[in-house]
Amino acid sequence: MNTSQIGLLAGLVLGAAGALGGFSAVIISLAVGVLGLVIGRVLDGELDLGELLGRGRDK
Repeated sequence: MNTSQIGLLAGLVLGAAGALGGFSAVIISLAVGVLGLVIGRVLDGELDLGELLGRGRDK
Protein backbone atom coordinates (compact mmCIF):
# COMPACT_ATOMS: atom_id res chain seq x y z
CA MET A 1 0.00 0.00 0.00
CA ASN A 2 1.60 3.27 -1.08
CA THR A 3 1.23 6.74 0.41
CA SER A 4 -1.55 7.73 -1.99
CA GLN A 5 -3.70 4.80 -0.94
CA ILE A 6 -3.00 5.41 2.75
CA GLY A 7 -3.90 9.08 2.33
CA LEU A 8 -7.15 8.18 0.59
CA LEU A 9 -8.05 5.62 3.24
CA ALA A 10 -7.22 7.97 6.11
CA GLY A 11 -9.24 10.75 4.52
CA LEU A 12 -12.25 8.52 4.03
CA VAL A 13 -12.11 7.24 7.60
CA LEU A 14 -11.73 10.73 9.07
CA GLY A 15 -14.47 12.09 6.85
CA ALA A 16 -16.86 9.32 7.86
CA ALA A 17 -16.05 9.80 11.54
CA GLY A 18 -16.52 13.57 11.33
CA ALA A 19 -19.83 13.45 9.53
CA LEU A 20 -23.09 13.15 11.41
CA GLY A 21 -25.15 11.30 8.83
CA GLY A 22 -27.32 11.61 5.77
CA PHE A 23 -26.34 13.00 2.40
CA SER A 24 -23.94 15.49 3.97
CA ALA A 25 -21.93 12.56 5.39
CA VAL A 26 -21.40 11.22 1.87
CA ILE A 27 -20.27 14.61 0.57
CA ILE A 28 -17.95 15.24 3.53
CA SER A 29 -16.42 11.76 3.25
CA LEU A 30 -15.89 12.22 -0.48
CA ALA A 31 -14.28 15.65 -0.06
CA VAL A 32 -11.95 14.55 2.73
CA GLY A 33 -11.09 11.35 0.82
CA VAL A 34 -10.11 13.34 -2.26
CA LEU A 35 -8.03 15.67 -0.09
CA GLY A 36 -6.25 12.67 1.44
CA LEU A 37 -5.60 11.23 -2.00
CA VAL A 38 -4.12 14.50 -3.27
CA ILE A 39 -1.87 14.84 -0.23
CA GLY A 40 -0.74 11.22 -0.62
CA ARG A 41 0.09 11.77 -4.31
CA VAL A 42 2.07 14.91 -3.50
CA LEU A 43 4.05 13.03 -0.85
CA ASP A 44 4.71 10.18 -3.31
CA GLY A 45 5.95 12.69 -5.88
CA GLU A 46 3.30 11.67 -8.40
CA LEU A 47 1.62 15.08 -8.37
CA ASP A 48 3.38 18.45 -8.68
CA LEU A 49 1.31 21.27 -7.24
CA GLY A 50 3.47 23.82 -9.05
CA GLU A 51 2.26 22.53 -12.40
CA LEU A 52 -1.36 22.62 -11.26
CA LEU A 53 -1.00 26.20 -10.06
CA GLY A 54 0.77 27.33 -13.23
CA ARG A 55 4.31 27.43 -11.85
CA GLY A 56 6.57 24.83 -13.38
CA ARG A 57 9.93 23.65 -12.03
CA ASP A 58 11.72 25.10 -15.07
CA LYS A 59 11.58 28.70 -13.84
